[in-house]
Amino acid sequence: MQQNLLISVIVPVYNSEQFLSDCLESCLLQTYKNIEVIIVNDGSTDNSGDIIAKYIKQDNRFRVINKKNEGLVEARKTGA
Repeated sequence: MQQNLLISVIVPVYNSEQFLSDCLESCLLQTYKNIEVIIVNDGSTDNSGDIIAKYIKQDNRFRVINKKNEGLVEARKTGA
């Protein structure tokens, strides 16, 4: 595989504060470094937004799309 290919990882999030840090840490620890992590916050009402903000500040490969809650399928489509 060419090392310059950009891989996009789409992470749909809805009230996932319990698992979100583990998921995003896993993305950070990937050995392939040319990735972007697109976090689609699908209207979370818990602390997921705060966790996302922490990772956005920590690594410029992370970006967020905030949207109203429309479900998992729409969140995935938004990230694509």
